[in-house]
Amino acid sequence: MSNSDTGSGDEPDSETERDFERGTGPPCPFCETPMYKRHCKYVCPQHGVVIDCSDPFL
Repeated sequence: MSNSDTGSGDEPDSETERDFERGTGPPCPFCETPMYKRHCKYVCPQHGVVIDCSDPFL
């Protein structure tokens, strides 16, 4: 199998997965680590889900 196959697993399948891998969200309010956007949530790698779409301040 060559590296040019679409199912190689090297690249994320969607924009959401790319955001999750890069940590492109706002900084965590507790530790300032960039959070990952995952569906309707921002997830801190240290603290878990910190912000979700039901929070009124987004």
